[in-house]
Amino acid sequence: MNRRIVPLTLAAALWTGAAFAHHGWGSYDVSKAFRISAPVEMLQWTNPHAHLMLKHEGATWEATLAPLSRMQARGLSEEMLKPGTAVVVEGYPSTRNQHEMRAERIIVAGKTVELR
Repeated sequence: MNRRIVPLTLAAALWTGAAFAHHGWGSYDVSKAFRISAPVEMLQWTNPHAHLMLKHEGATWEATLAPLSRMQARGLSEEMLKPGTAVVVEGYPSTRNQHEMRAERIIVAGKTVELR
């Protein structure tokens, strides 16, 4: 009986930690949609979400994009977002982190990709 408790406890702890590591979308103000038109400063192409750094109104903004698999399935690749590439990102500002946004869509090379 005790042999089962330790592995089950460890599995529960790992699952709980993974659930807390992924954030919800409740910390973004959907009443304040806005867009940033700027060249890509930096791209972080990693799971669970890709991130773009963009200059906007004198500050560097971090745009949280969709999971990689979703973007790739919709035709958006890492090569399309190289630094210097002009993009338009539409989304919502974070209520927790200044200069962070959740991206709803991105326009690159004339192609609009819905991220949600």
